[in-house]
Amino acid sequence: MVALCLTQWTTRTEELGYFLAALPAVAAFAYGPAGTAVFAALVLLLLGVPELRVGHARGSDLATVATVGLLSVVIAWVRRRRDTQLVSVRTVAEAAQMAVLPPVPERVGRVRCAGLYRAAQQGTLVGGDLFDVRAGPYGVRVVVGDVQGHGLAAVGTVASLLGAFREGVLDDRELAAVAARLDRRLAADAAADSVAHPELFATALLLEFPPALDLVRVVSCGHPPALLLRGPAVTELAVEPGPPLGLGLTGPALPAVAELPLLPGDRLLAHTDGVTEARDAAGHFYPLAVRVPVLANDPAGLVPAVWRDLAAFTGGGPRDDVALLLLSPHATD
Repeated sequence: MVALCLTQWTTRTEELGYFLAALPAVAAFAYGPAGTAVFAALVLLLLGVPELRVGHARGSDLATVATVGLLSVVIAWVRRRRDTQLVSVRTVAEAAQMAVLPPVPERVGRVRCAGLYRAAQQGTLVGGDLFDVRAGPYGVRVVVGDVQGHGLAAVGTVASLLGAFREGVLDDRELAAVAARLDRRLAADAAADSVAHPELFATALLLEFPPALDLVRVVSCGHPPALLLRGPAVTELAVEPGPPLGLGLTGPALPAVAELPLLPGDRLLAHTDGVTEARDAAGHFYPLAVRVPVLANDPAGLVPAVWRDLAAFTGGGPRDDVALLLLSPHATD
């Protein structure tokens, strides 16, 4: 408005005042009804008072500008109302997603945790990956999983698996029984008439840190192996993978459980395939095991460092859901 007025006052040969008539409509996208009404009133004043030497609107021209201003106020009111509704809906949606997958605590029992979750679908907090760390009567138990699909379509399956896992932490004495519980949960969901995709399945890695024992128990259900960080060395946990959850391939037999000793200072990095299957512009996969020793001493922490490195490697971040979970079982205060 100021620029148009100054230009009009310094330019006598061109009539620029009528460009002011568009300003109320533009203001409606940034201001509320009151602010837009102020702009409309100022435009009418500038165009309707000849002494201001900005415009010379009369009669029908001035009525047209007034109509545009009135419509702009209505548009601003509708936009502000919809913005309020959108904020309310987004707040509820974020609360619901946080209830499904709350942030991992910094410490669970004797295990220190650092987690990172990035959903592939923009604007969402939860996708098709999952992780959780819970303390129970049989120690600290961890699940990291990846369900079929990603984005909001997979959130229901994620919620179902996490609910079954949290029950298993409290009720099941054996870690293999927790895996069997998750398998039954998925199989039941796939058989339900309300499920649109009867071929539901998921990969998962289950870990257990029993009390007073320097070891970790691991069950792999078709999931990428976790990395063991022992000093400068980084190795994959030697665990025989079983079939994915939900396929009903385990039958009555429980999946195999591996027991691996832990030394003071050992750390475990669990992840989903959104990390290791991310590609750069040349089509190369992200070399997580190679990059972890380089990033292990980053002052910001290993998990944020891996994410920054992964985002740089892929040129902005992978297109799949990503979950990273770093566990330090011998953490001290």
